[in-house]
Amino acid sequence: MAEGWTRALAAANVNVASAGIEAHGKNPRAIAVMREAGVDISQQESTVLTPAMLERADLVVTVCGHADELCPVLPPGTTKVHWPLSDPAKATGSEAEIMTQFRASRDEIEARVRALLAARRARMPFSSVT
Repeated sequence: MAEGWTRALAAANVNVASAGIEAHGKNPRAIAVMREAGVDISQQESTVLTPAMLERADLVVTVCGHADELCPVLPPGTTKVHWPLSDPAKATGSEAEIMTQFRASRDEIEARVRALLAARRARMPFSSVT
């Protein structure tokens, strides 16, 4: 969802790549709630982080505790921001309750992406938007 929001909200000159410590399949609930917000993430792929991706990055955002703990050492000049988000894929309950968690995550991620992009435009330290 973070990749989708960043692609939808960032300037054309911002390159976005999303990857994790492990690849996971596409989550139909994430696709559905993002579609509700007008953002199509159905063509995004779950990929594994590579050293080449890190070499190109000037900013790495981790979005759950597991990723923050396992994030590799970053190259000099690369900033890491951690967003301690709950993983909606681990939500339990009725379908309506699970979808409520996905929508809450979607909305929180949108707010964080907007703040991060605003800080980037204003050249504020990224730590001020975590």
